[in-house]
Amino acid sequence: MANYKVIVTARSFGNTDRKAYDLLEAAGCTVKKLVAADGPVEEQLRREIVDADAVIAGLEDYDKALIDSAKQLKVISRYGVGYDKVDVAAATEKGIQVTITPGANGDSVADLAVALMLDCARNVTFMNNSIKSGKQERPSGLEMWEKTLGVVGAGRIGKGVAYRCKGFRMRILCYDQFQDQAFADEVGATYVDFDTLVRESDFITLHSPLTPETENMFSTAQFAAMKDTAILVNTARGGIVDEAALYEALKSGQIRGAALDATVVEPPCDSPLTELPNCILTPHAGAATAEASSKMSLMAAQNALDVLQSGGCKFKVN
Repeated sequence: MANYKVIVTARSFGNTDRKAYDLLEAAGCTVKKLVAADGPVEEQLRREIVDADAVIAGLEDYDKALIDSAKQLKVISRYGVGYDKVDVAAATEKGIQVTITPGANGDSVADLAVALMLDCARNVTFMNNSIKSGKQERPSGLEMWEKTLGVVGAGRIGKGVAYRCKGFRMRILCYDQFQDQAFADEVGATYVDFDTLVRESDFITLHSPLTPETENMFSTAQFAAMKDTAILVNTARGGIVDEAALYEALKSGQIRGAALDATVVEPPCDSPLTELPNCILTPHAGAATAEASSKMSLMAAQNALDVLQSGGCKFKVN
């Protein structure tokens, strides 16, 4: 049996159960999880990746220099679906496969997106903070019932949000280059152009990857076109929203509120957005549930094993 070295940087990998560890160890893998208690994870990664066969990767950067330093790496198995932090071209050049875990965290992220919509609409975080600071404030909120939802990126997670919001009897608008008419018929959604979605939606939820085409997809022009009562939720990737423009739109009341689980700098502790009462910020926690952790851990481990044992994986992106 081959003895593979697998390093893990994904913080919640294996936290729910040992299924993923058991799978890897049964296949002859030595698994080393890098944790902050042992020093900066990025520094540990630079040391450990040199002789690793596989890495189960969190949200840190895998640039060309890091990838080139790996002498025998065969797979970067992303713990999640985003891979914008990985230099895929550099990995491909070295024959390293990059894999993702589609669908494993979809329900958890969809749940959080709806939770953030409700939080923004009903000022839950604001009222909680007020009570804890010794004040009683009841700002007027908005209902989600029978409002218009705009889904930007109607893939697995975007569809999940739409299915949940169907329970609110919302009018659902979708913007996606791939149109699934069976889904649209089932949930009562309509595919529209981007400008229509921006203009007509009461709530907008983002589920697109970060690409050159989607970078700053929501900026000054889009905020100007949105309803002044609109709420924007981003549980996808930082960079899709122009945060400087969002700050101005929220501060001036151009839109009602925003909730970001994904920001350009994570965590966004020093962002000017922290100053605004109508902006909720969470630390990229969409997948932070017991269920998602178990499914993502097992899938990321299996993806790594597939590449190590057979040289391929159906969830590779290169």
